[in-house]
Amino acid sequence: MMFKDIFSIRGRIRRTEFVLSCLIYAAALFGSVFLAALTNLIFFYIIVITTWFAGTVFRITQGVKRCHDVGNSGWFQFIPFYFFVMIFADGDRRDNRYGPNPKYKEDHNSINQIGREK
Repeated sequence: MMFKDIFSIRGRIRRTEFVLSCLIYAAALFGSVFLAALTNLIFFYIIVITTWFAGTVFRITQGVKRCHDVGNSGWFQFIPFYFFVMIFADGDRRDNRYGPNPKYKEDHNSINQIGREK
């Protein structure tokens, strides 16, 4: 399930969820800045600050989970250009110390399990 416990740093997420998180953050921030610039009302500037703060927390927590999927500590996301690793690298195929693989759940039937069921 995507976007489960979005403000938690526990667990792992796939590339898809991470990229969608970045796009949602960018769209929300751009939209609020656009409204603030267009209307020039103080209310929208407060919305920009709130969106930036909540979005930054959201983006960092999602980044931590993506680092966990690759098998690294969440602090790795602050390494310059590591963002590209988080976007393009495959996650660990097996469970790692951060949790089970979010891509392949053991409770789902996969091609390898068909025919093995009793």
